[in-house]
Amino acid sequence: MTEPEPYHNLDFSDTEIAFSNKSDKELKKTAWLFKMMNNQNLVKIGSKIGLFAIRFKMPFTELVVRNTIFPQFCGGENLLDCQKTIDKLYEYDTLTILDYGAEGKSDEDDLDSVTQETLKAIEMAASNNSVPVVSTKITGLVDNVILEKLHKGDELNEGEKRKYQHLVERVEEICERAAELSVSVFIDAEESWIQDPIDELVMQMMERYNKEKVIVYNTYQMYISYKFEHLKRDHQRCIAKGVLFGAKLVRGAYMDKERARAEEIGYPSPIQKDKAATDGDYNAAIRYCIDNHTTISSCCASHNAESNMLQAQLLHEQGIDRNHPHINFCQLYGMSDNITFNLANAGYNAAKYVVYGPIKDVIPYLIRRTEENASVTGEMSRELTLVDKEMKRRGM
Repeated sequence: MTEPEPYHNLDFSDTEIAFSNKSDKELKKTAWLFKMMNNQNLVKIGSKIGLFAIRFKMPFTELVVRNTIFPQFCGGENLLDCQKTIDKLYEYDTLTILDYGAEGKSDEDDLDSVTQETLKAIEMAASNNSVPVVSTKITGLVDNVILEKLHKGDELNEGEKRKYQHLVERVEEICERAAELSVSVFIDAEESWIQDPIDELVMQMMERYNKEKVIVYNTYQMYISYKFEHLKRDHQRCIAKGVLFGAKLVRGAYMDKERARAEEIGYPSPIQKDKAATDGDYNAAIRYCIDNHTTISSCCASHNAESNMLQAQLLHEQGIDRNHPHINFCQLYGMSDNITFNLANAGYNAAKYVVYGPIKDVIPYLIRRTEENASVTGEMSRELTLVDKEMKRRGM
């Protein structure tokens, strides 16, 4: 997809603004890192070695990660570490969405630990004007087996019912504390075969906590062919219940896994037929949310320049304040600085999704960052082109 033309006073090709928060030394390190990640073979080998090294606690693994990819994509190993990242982003009018990087847990003690970490993040957010949202994953709060059985409509045994009840209690505790402190919660989307029970639980939380302000947001992956319909369905349910609707819009993160599973088990893939269909539904969802912004608080959580520019353009055309509290943008920390910082500089609600956590826990997240954004998707090539442009502008 081609870079959109600058619109109004917004230009995503302005690298001076995009990298104004980076010193020459930091910019050089970013360029080196993106060059490494632009090599698909290196990424494949590195990902396998990284997982193996962490699993078997090989010496120096964490040290290597800490000095290379970790600071590019993570805010720190704990909340205290993140404060520097939060403050630096806010210097450039950019907000922070905190996301503890744990996922795929199954041990009850681990699940309780993730809950407590999320509660701490909510309390920290409440003390920072620049942290309006905390993100959480249901797969960090319950064993995935429970979600899969519920999605299929299978009956849970007594032990599984207790585990599910613990999930409900954890989510209620998180949402209730967020509501008390007026902090919002993004609940991430997961694979399609565990998503239905998550959707239902999140909708129940919306009905309870979104009466005056949007506290709870669900996430909609638009590369799934029926998600735009689900977005409209859930919005109508909120209207019927007299509550506000919260929607985070993403394209999606599990495409290869979804297609492989559908082929292996023998059911139609839920993924859109092509990228154009995904882009079409994503942009239609943005239009729908903007058209209904009095009852929907939405976030364009995309690295696609055209979709971000579309949302900005719609605000201008409809005469909506660019910093309206119901209309937000966010990108992952360490990616698409040309979008985030130019949006923030122009006065829009722009945020970075700041993942944090112990290195051993965030390795799967870091590997996804490299694998999903290797040269096959064009992400790293685009990032590298922008960094090179800024280095030339600075005469480096």
